[in-house]
This record gives sequence, C-alpha cells and structure tokens, in this order.
Amino acid sequence: MPRITAASNAAQRAETRRRVLTAFGELLFTHGLPGLTMTDVARHAGVGRTAVYNYYADMEQLLIAYALDETERFLGDLRESLTALQNPVDRLALYVRAQVEDLSRRHLPPGPAMAAVLSPASFSKLADHVGELNLLLQDILSDGIASGYLPATDVGQLARLIHGTLSSSAARGNAANGSELEERLVQTVRFIQLGAGARFDDDGRPARLA
Repeated sequence: MPRITAASNAAQRAETRRRVLTAFGELLFTHGLPGLTMTDVARHAGVGRTAVYNYYADMEQLLIAYALDETERFLGDLRESLTALQNPVDRLALYVRAQVEDLSRRHLPPGPAMAAVLSPASFSKLADHVGELNLLLQDILSDGIASGYLPATDVGQLARLIHGTLSSSAARGNAANGSELEERLVQTVRFIQLGAGARFDDDGRPARLA
C-alpha cells in the first residue's frame, strides 16, 4: 500500500476535525446543549467515538473549540464585507444583519449558560475572542461619531445595549418563518440605527447630523 505522507495525514486530521465541529454545531441547533454527548457527536459526524476523543478530551473542550472556530470564521467574513462599505451607518446595518443571522444559525448557548458549563479559564478564553466583536462594533460607532453621522455618546455602553438587542432579536427569529424573520431583521436594523442616533434623507440614505 502507498505510504501516507505527512501532508495527507494532516489533511485527513483536519477533515475529521471539521466533520466533528460541523456535527456538533448541527446538534446544538437541533437539540441544544443539555444532554448532548460525545457519542451523539461521533454518530452524527460518522466517525468513531475514539476519533472524537483524539481531538477533544470532553464536551467542554469541544464546546470551546466550536465557539472559537465559529467566532473566528464570522469575524473574518464580517471584516471582509465591511471593507466594501464606506458609510459608518451602512456598516452598522451590515454588522447588525450579520450578527442576527449568525446568532440565529449557530444557536450557541447565551453567555450565562456558557459560563455555567465552562471552566473559568475556558470561559475567559471565549470572552476574549468574542470581545473582538465588541471592539469591531465600537470602531464602527466611533467612526460614525467622528464623521458626523452619529451623535457623541458612551461608545462602550451603546455597544453593550446593541448586543443585548441583537441577542433578543435572534431568539425571537428562531420561531419565525423566512418572511417574518426578514421583516424582523429589517426592523431590527433600522431600530438600532435610529437608536444610535442615525438620521436619513428623503431617499433613505444616511445623512450627517446638523
């Protein structure tokens, strides 16, 4: 038989890890975290339970790996999309839409629930990573203030309020059909834009404050 090269072995390991993380995410969405086992994940991923344990020692490691992987992917995609927009109010709209859609799709447990199942060290690692999202939002808001599209305010406090609204909107959206979810998403985007102090001209374009 041909010898497996290191590169092929690495690719195989990466593929197995991806299948495990994907299976875990799908089970989180359909069944939630309570009662979920490594055996369930292995079966859904189509691999042996031992293969899952080769990468993750327990459910905590698997949960934190999934959360970090998803957050990193989301951040990369979001940053790339934001670079195509110049107006900070439009960038805020994109951020809000992307966050609600992602929160609805991933179905990760909320912060307090995550803190209950993760060790302090693991939760701190996740909090640091998620904090990058908060900094990204604060940068958008600060840019809006500096360029005259948003009124001066406590950017940190406003970002926290926006994230709270996003989590609530995502939870409500899970029970809606496609058209209802889109309508709520549009309403959420405009609600947050107006709540941040944005104003629009007669054509619906962001306008600088007088």
